[in-house]
Amino acid sequence: MISKSDRDTIIWLSSLNIGNRNIEKIMYQLDNLQDLWDMPPNEIYKLNDINSSVLEKIISYRDENYLNRLYETIYSNNINVITIFDEDYPEDLKYIHDKPLVLYIKGNITKEDNVALAVVGSRKHTSYGKWATEYFVRELVKLDVTIVSGLALGIDSIAHKTALEYGGRTIAVLGNGLDVIYPKKNRELYNRIPENGALMTEFTFGVQPLSHNFPNRNRIISGISLGVIVIEAKEKSGSLITAEHALEQGKEVFALPGNINSIFSKGTNKLIKEGAKLVMDIDDIIEEIYLLKNRQYKSKEKEIDFSNLSDLEIKIVEAIKEGPTHCDLIAIKTGLDISTVNSVITILEIKGIVKEISGRVFSL
Repeated sequence: MISKSDRDTIIWLSSLNIGNRNIEKIMYQLDNLQDLWDMPPNEIYKLNDINSSVLEKIISYRDENYLNRLYETIYSNNINVITIFDEDYPEDLKYIHDKPLVLYIKGNITKEDNVALAVVGSRKHTSYGKWATEYFVRELVKLDVTIVSGLALGIDSIAHKTALEYGGRTIAVLGNGLDVIYPKKNRELYNRIPENGALMTEFTFGVQPLSHNFPNRNRIISGISLGVIVIEAKEKSGSLITAEHALEQGKEVFALPGNINSIFSKGTNKLIKEGAKLVMDIDDIIEEIYLLKNRQYKSKEKEIDFSNLSDLEIKIVEAIKEGPTHCDLIAIKTGLDISTVNSVITILEIKGIVKEISGRVFSL
C-alpha cells in the first residue's frame, strides 16, 4: 500500500502533465490529496468534472517505483521543487489566477527576489531597444532589483545578460521542462543564470517548448514581479500578453515609446495609448514602485565622493539624503541662511550631485 504526503502527490500529478485546474478540482473534492494513492479505481472515476483520460492516467501511474524514479531524476539534476504547500513558495504567485501549483527551479530563489521587475520585448529588436534594455537593467541592478524575463532571443536575452554582467540577480521563466534548452543559442546563458539567480518553470521534465506554453508561462513572469517593462513589441506580441497578465494581477506596466513608423514600437506605443506608464529614464519607474525610492537614495549616497566636498556641501547633502527636500526646509535642517543654501546647491548642481525636482525641491 502506497502512502505519500500531499506534497509528494502534487509533484507526482504535475509530472503526469495534469494541469493546475484539474489538480485544484481534485483537491477540492478530497480531504487529503494523498488519498488518491489508496482510493479504489471506481471511487476515482466518481471525481466530478475531471476528464476520464486524466483519471485513467492517475490510476495507471500509482506506482511507487515511478515516484522514486521521478525523485532520482530531480535530485540528480540538482533541481529544487517548490509546491503550493511549501513556505518558500513565492508569495505573490499565491494570489494570481491559475497559480502554478508546482515550480521546478534550477539555481535558487532568495528573499532578495521579492523585489523584482520583468523586462520583456521582441525577439527581433533595434539598436535603440538594445540600448534601452541595457540602460534600465543596469540602473535597476544598482538598486538590487532582480530582473525577470523569459530567456527568449532578443530583448529577454539582453536583459538576463546585462543583469549578470553588472552583478545582479536574474530569473528566467521557461515554457518547457528544465532538461530542454530553448532556444539552443542560449545554452551558455542557460548555464550561467543559476549561478546568480534561477531558471524556473511549471513544466515537468521532457516537456518541449510548444507554442501554447509561452502565453501560459507569461503569467508567472508578471506574477513574481512588481511590474513589467515592455521595451519593444510588435502589435501582436507575447510581451503584450505579459503586460495583460500584469494588469490583471494589479501590477505596474511600463512601456518604452518608439518611432511611430517602427513595427517594433507599435505594441509599446499602443500600451502607452491605453494607459501604460511611459518610461524615459529610471526615475519614471522609481516614482511608481514605492519600495525602490529608499533604495535609490541609498544608492546615490554611496556614489557620492564626500572627500571632494566642502563642509557646507556635505551639510546640504546630509539634509536631503532621505528624499526630495524644499530649499526652505534645507535651511532649517542645516541652520544656514537661505542665500547660502541656494549658492551651495548651485555648486552641487554643477557637480552633478544634486538636482531640482520641481519648485525649489531638490534631491540627490
